[in-house]
Amino acid sequence: MMTEAGCIKTVICDQDAARVDVYLAGRLGCSRNKVQQAIKDGRVRINNAIIRQASRSVKAGDKLSMQWVSARPIRLDPEPLSLDIVYEDASLIVINKAAGMAVHPGAGRPSGTLVNALLHHVGAVPKAWERQVEGLSAEPAGSFGAVRPGIVHRLDMDTSGLMVVAKDEQVHQRLQVQFEARTVDRLYAGIVWGLPEPPSGEINQPIGRDPRVRTRMTVRSDGRHALTRYDTRTQFAHASRVSFRLQTGRTHQIRVHARHLGHTILGDRVYGGDSIRYGPVTARRKAFYRHIWEHLPRQALHAQRLGFDHPRTGTRMCWECDWPSDMEWVLERLPRDPV
Repeated sequence: MMTEAGCIKTVICDQDAARVDVYLAGRLGCSRNKVQQAIKDGRVRINNAIIRQASRSVKAGDKLSMQWVSARPIRLDPEPLSLDIVYEDASLIVINKAAGMAVHPGAGRPSGTLVNALLHHVGAVPKAWERQVEGLSAEPAGSFGAVRPGIVHRLDMDTSGLMVVAKDEQVHQRLQVQFEARTVDRLYAGIVWGLPEPPSGEINQPIGRDPRVRTRMTVRSDGRHALTRYDTRTQFAHASRVSFRLQTGRTHQIRVHARHLGHTILGDRVYGGDSIRYGPVTARRKAFYRHIWEHLPRQALHAQRLGFDHPRTGTRMCWECDWPSDMEWVLERLPRDPV
């Protein structure tokens, strides 16, 4: 049972659950990040007592309440934007998202997103999206939160590649369970500065928000557990083609871990990949990489493979998509780096 009083939403727990943040996010149709922030702010109560731990377990019959911060209303309209649909059935859609398209509206970006395009594509709002589309609100400036109807996971705006979107509530929840259990196969293709040593390995470092730049993430001891495995596929003079396999799904995870490894993603403006990181800084190399970035004005990162068990049939499904043309263009020219 769910009730609302002003900006407070109350839920009577209908099952035992390992974590309150996971349970509330599923019941309220919002992100775990939003629930976790509310817990940090003292806006979540269990049986009228404020809690401070997102890992707190809940039991059937517990009364959970969460106070929502005041937010600015936002209008979400269907838009006839181009979509590269790889697979679609009555339950879900798998999309090869183009670089430059934000996944969902947020503060300062009310339109032109994947969600706007999906609303136009489906022609009507799926039931799973109804409560998230009615009375929408944007998060405060600087927040990672946003409107996410149907979205199970996301890609950064300038990262291209495969995403899955749920069409109904049950499918959404079942896909979320697979992501939480880390049974989803997510392989990314990237180009990094330098030659990773060792060529293959894993980066097991916690990630949290950068205290100096709130829209950026960083490795920090009090961050959330994050694990990325990597494998170097091709080495050039001062750059490498690398595959990344996500074991967790933190914000900017691959980009932050690549930087921590000392091999920032090529072209990544947020994390310093848009300047020469390895090799001599000569006039010829500056001109060479200016030309590279004219054709690749983003981080060279692409979600190449996505696999999961279909939430209705249980059948294992997997998709792969080719490298985008801008990254292919860069790969063809990197052997010509004028070192």
